[in-house]
Amino acid sequence: MFNPIEFPGLGWGPFDPNPVAFNILNRDITWYGIIIAVGFLLASFYATWRAPQAGIKAESFSDALFFCVPVAIICARLYYVLFDLSSFASNPIRILYIWEGGVAIYGAVIGATITAVVFARVKKLSPLALLDVGVLGILIGQCIGRWGNFINREAFGRQTELPWRMEIFSWADKGIVQVHPTFFYESMWTLCGFVLLHILFSRRKYDGQILLGYVAWYGFGRGIIEGLRTDSLYWGDFRVSQVLAFVSCAIAVLLLLYFHFKPPHKPLYVTVVNSPAEEATSDTTTDETPSAGVELADDERRWRRKDENDS
Repeated sequence: MFNPIEFPGLGWGPFDPNPVAFNILNRDITWYGIIIAVGFLLASFYATWRAPQAGIKAESFSDALFFCVPVAIICARLYYVLFDLSSFASNPIRILYIWEGGVAIYGAVIGATITAVVFARVKKLSPLALLDVGVLGILIGQCIGRWGNFINREAFGRQTELPWRMEIFSWADKGIVQVHPTFFYESMWTLCGFVLLHILFSRRKYDGQILLGYVAWYGFGRGIIEGLRTDSLYWGDFRVSQVLAFVSCAIAVLLLLYFHFKPPHKPLYVTVVNSPAEEATSDTTTDETPSAGVELADDERRWRRKDENDS
């Protein structure tokens, strides 16, 4: 057996999936790569279908993916390397060995976001509308991709005695441990976030609302889950992803509240300027004649907008 996984509190297991799915020309094809690819394809299909509802042609969104995906992969690797430089100091060429593992979702999101904004500006699209669609695809990819961590026996949390604990061999502890299945927590959290934002998408009131919803939802969940993990990247005494998660969540929530409670534009006061025919008969006006400051639908009326200070 490779490294069996059990859920003793639930009576599930043992599960012992081989990380390698098959071999082609002496090159191992891993389940992790296959799962990531499936997540990407499903995310792309969904987002391309959804794009026209945000005023973006499906072809334009596909073109955006062509640029965003490779940049996201590069930035995911650079983010990981940046906060773990000591692991690559003795052999810097290993920075290029991305197949050995070591990527960070926040790096991917940051890289994809910047690329999407630049692409939208060049193509004269709404960057926020493009990102509203894109983050829904990201949630799909995150939900599915986390199961690659299950296959690889990674991204689990600290030890616990909760009923749904996962039993696994830990190389760090050199023995069997029962831990939080944090990969599962994040998969379910992103699934719930996708369902929620999918429903809210057709009710969005402004471009960027779904983007802010994603940042708030994912940031809060990731901040909690990151605190349970044992493989976090640190900057001094702080977990990098946890700090970024909570800070981004707080900013997104404040912006959502601002746009939700933002007072409407001050109404413009108007004064009716009667047409010459009306002025000639002004002495015979009745009580039914509208007073100044009341908007009319009559095409014979002309309007002059006044500032509130002039009223």
